[in-house]
Amino acid sequence: MSNFLFEIGLEELPAHVVSPSAYQLREKFAKFLAENNLDFADIDVFATPRRLAVRVNGLSDKQADVSIEEKGPAREIIEKNPGAGIGFAKKFGLAVEDIEYREVGGKEYAYLNNFVAGKTAAEVLAGGIIDVAKSLTFPVSMTWADNDFAYIRPIHWFVALLDSEVVDVEFLGVKSGRTTRGHRFLGHDIEIDHADNYEAKLNEVFVIASLDERKQIITDQINKLATGNGFVVDIDAKLLEEVNNIVEWPTAFVGDFEAGYLDLPSEVLITSMKEHQRYFEVYDADGNLVNHFITVRNGNEHGLENVKRGNEKVLVARLEDAEFFWAEDQKLTIETCVSKLSHVTFHEKIGTLSEKMARTKIIALALGRALELSDSDLLKLGRAADIYKFDLVTNMVGEFDELQGIIGEKYALIQGEDVDVARAIVEHYLPLGAESDLPESVLGSVLAFADKLESVISFFSVDLVPTGSNDPFALRRAAYAVVRLILAKGYDLDFAKFLNEVYGEVNAGDFGTKYANVDAVIDFVKARIDQVLKLNGTRVDVRAAVINSSAANIGDVVANAKLVEASTSDAEAMQAITRILNIVAKHEGDFARVTPSLFQNDSEKALYDATYALAGEFLNADKAAAFTTLIALKPVITDYFDNTMVNDDDAKIKENRYAQLKVIADIAKHYADFSELVIK
Repeated sequence: MSNFLFEIGLEELPAHVVSPSAYQLREKFAKFLAENNLDFADIDVFATPRRLAVRVNGLSDKQADVSIEEKGPAREIIEKNPGAGIGFAKKFGLAVEDIEYREVGGKEYAYLNNFVAGKTAAEVLAGGIIDVAKSLTFPVSMTWADNDFAYIRPIHWFVALLDSEVVDVEFLGVKSGRTTRGHRFLGHDIEIDHADNYEAKLNEVFVIASLDERKQIITDQINKLATGNGFVVDIDAKLLEEVNNIVEWPTAFVGDFEAGYLDLPSEVLITSMKEHQRYFEVYDADGNLVNHFITVRNGNEHGLENVKRGNEKVLVARLEDAEFFWAEDQKLTIETCVSKLSHVTFHEKIGTLSEKMARTKIIALALGRALELSDSDLLKLGRAADIYKFDLVTNMVGEFDELQGIIGEKYALIQGEDVDVARAIVEHYLPLGAESDLPESVLGSVLAFADKLESVISFFSVDLVPTGSNDPFALRRAAYAVVRLILAKGYDLDFAKFLNEVYGEVNAGDFGTKYANVDAVIDFVKARIDQVLKLNGTRVDVRAAVINSSAANIGDVVANAKLVEASTSDAEAMQAITRILNIVAKHEGDFARVTPSLFQNDSEKALYDATYALAGEFLNADKAAAFTTLIALKPVITDYFDNTMVNDDDAKIKENRYAQLKVIADIAKHYADFSELVIK
């Protein structure tokens, strides 16, 4: 058993790329070794801004020897043409005497036992590790010098050590070796004598290679500073990850700023520190923000006081800007800002932000009415829709775009807007991602739904539709948010009907873009429902079946998936229902009301009684109970078909039987398109 170290040395990587690329390298190596039949115990992963590395521990010294059974020409062919047998044997380095004949399907064929000796680990690695490095994918790539191969950053060195021996490889003019580079300012080049000594050797030159170890050191340093100064620090995981990926030798320290800046909104201060400068904000024991911060330098204690003053100076410059913008924005009115939005383009093919907001208001109020909001809430909702983007033209959001919505809420409250209106302004941006928080307030939820749905409709209306993985306007995320809101908030909404009503109202007025492609929008949202069901672990056939059902409510579609999947094991029930659906689908006549006096046997009456009970449960909105009753109809349906010919010679009797089956079919189609189900 051996240990193999592979390090790719690069120019500084963007922080958000470091960790994912390192873990990707580990996955690629594991796949490469598995494909090449080299066993290993585990793989350690290392990364800093200047390197991506893995160490394969417990690597087999060689591949296992294998014997492969090779099938050749038929015996009759070899007997007619002996050269065919010679060529077959020669192909595998064997003699014609090594051929055996076996009967397959009544005919004899030539077989050879081809022994393949396993390659050494060094041979396998030398032949493939550069391909592993080349296979990494990145958000963006670049070329350099006269190379035409694109990578995240220029490559400067490779380390490839099988225990203490160098595995010779070369790529883009860079040869592998045992020399790595230390900290850019504190360290120097150093040779790694053995794969096991990688971390220790890098420590000598001020590099902590382990992502986890470096992160723990940063966390411990911050906590120590917090305890020593009486601070409370809530270490943000995302910020910690980013800081961890921009340093090789972390040293945390405390910085300060004037207490007067605490008069600014805390969100402005936190954004200035966290988003712009990668500082951790500091609180007192009562949870109040204080005029200090903790940050991390990429280096040691030397010259730390100068570094501290530099960091303070940069932050103060930002806070001075924020203070100026805050003061200037107090001179603005919401109406002034809203009027400016008519000159701000949402998209050149769609129109202005004012026009988008007007269309969003139509959608929001339509949903508000569907949800039976009070007149008071509808007035507040309308006001929120009229102004909800106003802060985009403020000075503060112009400088701190991360605060859009947050600043809108604060300015709205300052100018006397209702608290529910102000809350809706900040919440309309939620959710920010697939699994992030949803709006909490009723008005915020409705406005968020309307704003995101409006974006999807508008872009689809001008044929700016996502293709493949290309989604520049984040429409998939917007549509997914719409589905999440419907499900989480329990909106009882006939989605297709709702869309058509909104389309009609928008297109009847003068709101810029005319809505189009409603069917494409519906299909697009259905695909997001499929995404929800997939995340829930729903079978692919069940997903297709419920999405193609006649259920109008998205919540019903998701609920139906559980009901249907739980019943697919009852093959006879599924087949009985499918039989009814198939019969009704082929009927071209008009479906009349069911007339019990036309029944010819007890099976018809039994099915009628059972159907009456089913329809009662369904109409009373007890959909789960109705589905249970539907599945339980199996013996009644079977008995019906055993004793009843649907296509009776008497036209009235035939139509009556079709009408009775249609009642069941219509209810069944609410749950699923049963033809999509794979029944075993």
